[in-house]
Amino acid sequence: MTSLTQRSSGLVQRRTEASRNAAEKDRPSGQEDHGPRRAEDQDDDDTGDSKETRLTLMEEVLLLGLKDREGYTSFWNDCISSGLRGCMLIELALRGRLQLEACGMRRKGLLARKVICKSDAPTGDVLLDEALKHIKDTQPPETVQSWIELLSGETWNPLKLHYQLRNVRERLAKNLVEKGVLTTEKQNFLLFDMTTHPLTNNIIKQRLIKKVQEAVLDKWVNDPHRMDKRLLALIFLAHSSDVLENAFAPLLDDQYDLAMKRVRQLLELEPEGESMKANTNELLWAVVAAFTK
Repeated sequence: MTSLTQRSSGLVQRRTEASRNAAEKDRPSGQEDHGPRRAEDQDDDDTGDSKETRLTLMEEVLLLGLKDREGYTSFWNDCISSGLRGCMLIELALRGRLQLEACGMRRKGLLARKVICKSDAPTGDVLLDEALKHIKDTQPPETVQSWIELLSGETWNPLKLHYQLRNVRERLAKNLVEKGVLTTEKQNFLLFDMTTHPLTNNIIKQRLIKKVQEAVLDKWVNDPHRMDKRLLALIFLAHSSDVLENAFAPLLDDQYDLAMKRVRQLLELEPEGESMKANTNELLWAVVAAFTK
């Protein structure tokens, strides 16, 4: 499946200087990229106490990929669809709903182990609950890579087409509209009209971008197991979805080079070995393996 194969360069190309200047103009006046943040703002990001701004991994990846003014993702991005399905599996694992089967005496590899439903308790998110129901009801169980393909509709088996989750980007965008992050508009593209979702709350997106930047710059710990699992997953899946570049585009050249170097360090990790270490989430590393194999 082409969307799961690793790109030769491992990283997408950087935006042009003109694009960066345009991003600067879009930023509200007086807002700093690297200034100190209030403690209460940081607490909101870390704990997710604010219901209005608590975002799922899928919503964060989509928000990084959306063009602020146009309100849609790049037409050339063919990776975000599978990337969002990977987000769903990790989100469900982090919420204690999914896990990998035991590796057994023969030490099965991550990509050979089946995904098991650990709990079918509703998550409160329609997309997550829909994916969870598919996984719970499927016997025999499927692997992580199979579920990414099935939920994306990338299967040649017509009997498994019903597993496809439809209109995922539109449904996620509507969630972000309800949370006050995006708005809804209609745009005319000569031959057809398209519903778009321009950014309406730039503060939340800037917090998200700053969080990703700091993870590989000021708060870099040089050990994936000391990083917050959700933030680690966000970096991996934003890269797999070809949207990580959007978070790094505003950086200065030296900061950008350092951020890219550290992202490469993460991409060069061996998921099989990392999944055997203490206090890890095996399904997270299985999703990483599916995108970087």
